[in-house]
Amino acid sequence: MDSSRIPSWLRMVLVAGAVIVSTGAALFGYRWYARPTTLTIAVGSADGEAVRIVAAIASRLAATNASVRLKIIEASGPVEAANAFSSDKADLAVVRGDVGDLSQAQAVVIVVKAVALLIAPLGSAVKELRELRRASVGVVAGETNRKLTSVLTQEYGLGRSSVTFKDLAPPDIRRALDSKDVRALLVVVPLSDKYLAQVRGFFQLTAKTGPVLIPIDSAGAIAEKERAYESFDVPKGTLRGSPPLPDDDLTTLRVSFYLVAKKKLDADMITGFTQSLMNARRDLLGEMPILAQMAAPDTDSDAYLPVHPGAAAFYNGTQQTFLDKWGNVIFLAPMIFGGIISVAAAAWKFLRADAPHTGEQGLDALYAIGQRIRATQTEADLSRMEREIDGILQSQRANAKIGDENALDATTLNVAAHRLQGLIHDRRLQLATPPDGKLQV
Repeated sequence: MDSSRIPSWLRMVLVAGAVIVSTGAALFGYRWYARPTTLTIAVGSADGEAVRIVAAIASRLAATNASVRLKIIEASGPVEAANAFSSDKADLAVVRGDVGDLSQAQAVVIVVKAVALLIAPLGSAVKELRELRRASVGVVAGETNRKLTSVLTQEYGLGRSSVTFKDLAPPDIRRALDSKDVRALLVVVPLSDKYLAQVRGFFQLTAKTGPVLIPIDSAGAIAEKERAYESFDVPKGTLRGSPPLPDDDLTTLRVSFYLVAKKKLDADMITGFTQSLMNARRDLLGEMPILAQMAAPDTDSDAYLPVHPGAAAFYNGTQQTFLDKWGNVIFLAPMIFGGIISVAAAAWKFLRADAPHTGEQGLDALYAIGQRIRATQTEADLSRMEREIDGILQSQRANAKIGDENALDATTLNVAAHRLQGLIHDRRLQLATPPDGKLQV
C-alpha cells in the first residue's frame, strides 16, 4: 500500500500509537523484571519468639526495598514448621537441625544455636547422667526434643535404668520440681539473657547454692554419630556469675536452628536474599541482641545440611559480577539500538510520505506511476494518477524556486510529464474500447 495515500493525521496517530504501545511494553517488562519476589516462610516456636524475629526481618526487608519479601506462615513449633516445608507449603522455613524431613532443604543462614541443659534442682545428689535411675526427667517442648531424648536414652542406656522423659509445659515446671514429680529438667535454649532468666526462674536459688547442671560427657561421641548435634562447652558462670554456675566449663550438646530454602529456588535470588538478610541482621541487632548469633552455615561439601548455592556464593564472595550478569545484554545492545534506529527511520519516512520529493525520488515516483497506468482498470484511477503527477511536478518546481540542487530541471519534468500524459490518453482509449472493437459514442 502506498503510504502517501494515507492522511497525515492518521499516519501520526499510527506512529504515536506504536510508540505508546512499545514504551508501555518496555515499562511493563522492566517492572516485571524488577518486581520483588515474595517467598513464603514457615516458622514457629513455643514462646512465639521465632515468629517475632522473622516478622522484624520481613518488615526490614520491605522497608529497604529488598528484592525478596517474606510472607510468614505461622506454625506452633519447629516440628510443624518443618512439616509445612517438607509438604511444599512454604519456600523457606526456620527449622531445627534434628527435627523433621530436611531432604529438600538447603541452608541459607544459621539463625541461632540452642544448647541442651540438663538441670537437677537444689540439693540433688545427682552429678552425672548415669546416676539417674528409676526417675522421670521433665522435658520442655517434648515433641521438638523427641530425637534428643531418644539419642540420650540410647547412648546412656537410660531404658535399662528405668529413666523416663515427661513432657512439661513451662507453667507446670516449678510445681513438678517442688513435688519431686521429676528429678531433673531438660531444656534446649539459646544462651541469651532472656532464656537464661527463664531457666533460672524454674529453680530455687540461694545466695550460695543453686541447681545442679548435669554434663552430657558423651557429647563428642554422640555428635560423631548424630551430625545434627555438636559437642559444646557451656562457659563457667553462664547461669549465674557469683558464685559461678556452673562452677567450671560444662560439656553438653548444641543444635542449630537454620533458615532453609528449597533446592529449586534460583541461586541469584537466594544470593540477593542472603545479602539482604545479613544487612537486616546488622540493622536490627540493637533491638534484638539474639541476632548476634545469626551466622553463616557450614559451606563445606560434606556439611550436615548442604548450603544453598546462592547463599554459598554470597559467603564465598563468588557472586556474579556486573559483566557476568549483563555481558550478553551489553553485547546485544548495539544491535538492539541499531534496530530501534531503523524502525525510527521507517516511521519518519512513513510520516513524511507526502513531503516534497527530492529530484531522484520525484523521477522514481513518476516512473512508478507509469507502471500503474498500464495496469489500471478504471477511469477513476487514471484521474487520481493525474493528480499525483500534478503534485509531484508542483513540488519539484517549488524546490527549484528555493534553490534546491536536487530538484529536477524543467526539461526533464516536461519530458516525463508528456510521456505520462500520453500513456494516460492511450489507456483511456483502451478502457473505452469495448470487446467488439467499436468505440462507444
